[in-house]
Amino acid sequence: MCGIAGWIDYNELINPEERIIKMSDTMVPRGPDSGGTYIDEVCALGHRRLAVIDVAGGVQPMEKSDYIIVYNGELYNTEEIRRELKAIGHSFRSMSDTEVLLTAFIQWGESCLEKLNGIYAFAVWDKKEKQLFIARDRMGVKPFFYYEYNGGIIFASEIKALLAHPKIPHIIDREGIAQITLLGPARKGGSGVIKGIKELLPSECGFFNRYGLKKRTYWSLRACPHTETPEETEEHIAFLIKDAIKRQLVSDVPLCTFLSGGLDSSIISAIAAKQYKEQGKVLTTYSVDYADNDKNFVASAFQPDMDAPWIREMSQYIGSEHRDIVLDTSDIVDALYPSTLARDLPGMADVDSSLLLFCREIKKNYTVALSGECADEIFGGYPWYHNENILYQSGFPWAKSTDDRAMLLRENVLGDIKPADYLTYCTESTLKNTDYLDTDSKKDRRMREMFMLNIYWFMQTLLDRKDRMSMATGLEVRVPFCDHRIAKYAYNIPWELKSIGGREKGLIRRAMNGILPHDVLWRKKSPYPKTHNPEYLKAVINKLREILRDKNCRITEIFDRKRLLELCDNPAIFKNNWYGQLMTAPQTFAYIIQTEYWMQMYDIGVSV
Repeated sequence: MCGIAGWIDYNELINPEERIIKMSDTMVPRGPDSGGTYIDEVCALGHRRLAVIDVAGGVQPMEKSDYIIVYNGELYNTEEIRRELKAIGHSFRSMSDTEVLLTAFIQWGESCLEKLNGIYAFAVWDKKEKQLFIARDRMGVKPFFYYEYNGGIIFASEIKALLAHPKIPHIIDREGIAQITLLGPARKGGSGVIKGIKELLPSECGFFNRYGLKKRTYWSLRACPHTETPEETEEHIAFLIKDAIKRQLVSDVPLCTFLSGGLDSSIISAIAAKQYKEQGKVLTTYSVDYADNDKNFVASAFQPDMDAPWIREMSQYIGSEHRDIVLDTSDIVDALYPSTLARDLPGMADVDSSLLLFCREIKKNYTVALSGECADEIFGGYPWYHNENILYQSGFPWAKSTDDRAMLLRENVLGDIKPADYLTYCTESTLKNTDYLDTDSKKDRRMREMFMLNIYWFMQTLLDRKDRMSMATGLEVRVPFCDHRIAKYAYNIPWELKSIGGREKGLIRRAMNGILPHDVLWRKKSPYPKTHNPEYLKAVINKLREILRDKNCRITEIFDRKRLLELCDNPAIFKNNWYGQLMTAPQTFAYIIQTEYWMQMYDIGVSV
């Protein structure tokens, strides 16, 4: 994994080396091992490298023939593509997936994307034709932000790198305010929130030349009849999951897995441990917990029990060397700030900051980890898939706090943007891309829509979180359940099979029979763990009061000071969770604190 940056200008590159190095230097945490640049009269490319495969041979920017590539990601079918290219006459000077990807583009052009299994964001400069090709992976695991202007484009893996370029203004308009206050920590697909900054959507690619940027979608979820029996379906999905995990265990540097004791991380850890055992190695697993959670934990419908007993059982069952990372409340509060800088936007509060601290500890010994994200979105693991009262409601099922959020805003700060209408527009713009079969039942039709909302909204927020928090510490985290083959197949599995047995992810539980202990296999879903310490809520309320007393406070350009103070006095006036079950009252305050810090540190101006 790495950080990429680039600047194309057909009119004039001014101080290109200085500016591309400055952009790249903002991403040193993503690529702590080395850096490089390529510069000609039209193009400047920068790269920061986290060496994982072929440490000696994968240096970037990489040049071959008339093409130069900067690439962030991993290909999990590198050797298959290498063999195919060798068979038609290509040779290789390294064992890196970077060279394979570049050679594939030279051979097949943009059609090379059809052959890739992996997570990636990359750009290829054609010196001869003087045009740039850009692409992002099918599921949107790796980021690609850009800013286009007359005669030029600036791009990077992270927003902070773009903001290091003097051409890009640090401004949010009413659309950006709406995203921060009504959608956040989510954001609209294709948007970088800050005015003018955009993002390639998952599965988008395009060419940029002197006539501008022309994009297209090269992959999408298509509705197809599901013709396999339940038994065949179980076998098929078991193969895809196991194959994805095994492919993603390839690494030339130390690798571990996250283990929460839940279904998804337990599957990954069990398969990885078995693979390691066959190679005479012992897998290391990691989990995160919080000081005094054993005293403060309160069971709920969303989080019925603590993870610790399940983690111990799984670690013993698979024979892993397990390490617990225990975080203190004060550290989680303090880490709200670096986690904001890592995401470049206000994020998931302590859900972000705890992951940042967790990854920082893992990085002391490991460079690569596997994690269980994306299974719930693809296989219907969340409560809103199973609650008929929520399932058919309009809008996002995890976003029921719109009125509460709007109540906190300054009068007229959104102009003619109506909060409820805005969310309706966001959901409908995604649902219009849903592909159906004429034979779909009402339930299956709705489940396809839920698949789309979860894949292109909720999952993207979690993938943002995982990429930024891990890469801010120089840790590469892979997500096997996000393999596009799994998503493609699962999109067409009827709901009665996905939820077989009346359980969330019932199909996966049956398919993984024998892989996990029976009680772990059928454990009720539990979300990412967070602190239950009441001191955390007190700490973030006090921090927000302190901010509001400061004469240089910036959030009052967006939020109403009086309403925020009322919220501090009585958090219960905010009747709904800020963002699903992950962000409740404490995270509401923390999110607003992050917004203030973001505006200060990035010198964000408000244009309404």
